[in-house]
Amino acid sequence: MTDLANEIKVRHYSPKTLKSYSTWIRKMKSFCKGKGPAELSTADVKEFLTFLAAKQKVSASSQNQAFNALLFWFRHILNKEFGQIDGVVRAKRKPYIPVVLSREEVDAVCENLKYPHDLVVKLLYGCGLRLFECLNLRIQSLNFDFGVLTVHDGKGKKDRTVPLPQSIIPDLKAHLERVKKLHDNDLAEDYSGAFMFDSIEKKYKNCAKEFVWQWFFPAKTLTFVPESKEHRRYHLHETHVQKSIKRAVNKAKLSKRATAHTFRHSYASHLLQANYDIRTIQELLGHSDVRTTMIYTHTIKSTTIKEAKSPLDF
Repeated sequence: MTDLANEIKVRHYSPKTLKSYSTWIRKMKSFCKGKGPAELSTADVKEFLTFLAAKQKVSASSQNQAFNALLFWFRHILNKEFGQIDGVVRAKRKPYIPVVLSREEVDAVCENLKYPHDLVVKLLYGCGLRLFECLNLRIQSLNFDFGVLTVHDGKGKKDRTVPLPQSIIPDLKAHLERVKKLHDNDLAEDYSGAFMFDSIEKKYKNCAKEFVWQWFFPAKTLTFVPESKEHRRYHLHETHVQKSIKRAVNKAKLSKRATAHTFRHSYASHLLQANYDIRTIQELLGHSDVRTTMIYTHTIKSTTIKEAKSPLDF
């Protein structure tokens, strides 16, 4: 899988993509027992995809994910033409309507969260962030003077800017002071800096120790890197935040199944309910296609305008 990892890194795909693609390729190899990579053909891929839908009963999104993984593997690792994939049994895509919390339910969950996880959730809901986007924030991502938050390398490596919720700016600034103290303590110890991405440290030699490059939500403890014998700091772990949210949802006794992503769904639905236009919401969420954003029209009550008027008559 070394070749796959290298190809993924060259294209700056996320670690999650590497993990997903590796899993599907392993499953494909297991399905085609006795066949080496050189012997695999498009027919084998068809059989595997049909097996996933007909026997494994996977969802449509999982089958599509498997298809994309195998397409990448054939083209960039095996250097083969994929050819036409016809006659594959397709998994049925069920209509999906996201779970949306009311504002009162969002507040109830936040009240049952401890610092700093409560602040994480307030940004998930207040800015419509994905969990990985929130935890990947650096100090320089927040501009308090202009009241904006910049998401760098969101899904699809796209950047976007969203307004900061004015109501939590005092909490965010208080949190920033704590991060400053932690950074000062780190610098006084044997600290090699925050974990960085790609090869940015080759370009900016001391950036890992600079305050602006520190995580906005740093992990509580340093991580020892055996290869370089360095102590570095990572951001809060996704799993810890997810577990904390699950406990808070249970304590709040909600009648809905809510996860970290539910707060992003709620953000979009509440903006739509407040008469924000769908294109604006699309930009704030960082969706490439407005059809993805349109799903939120099913989460709120529709309002019908009986009579169309000219803007001159408003």
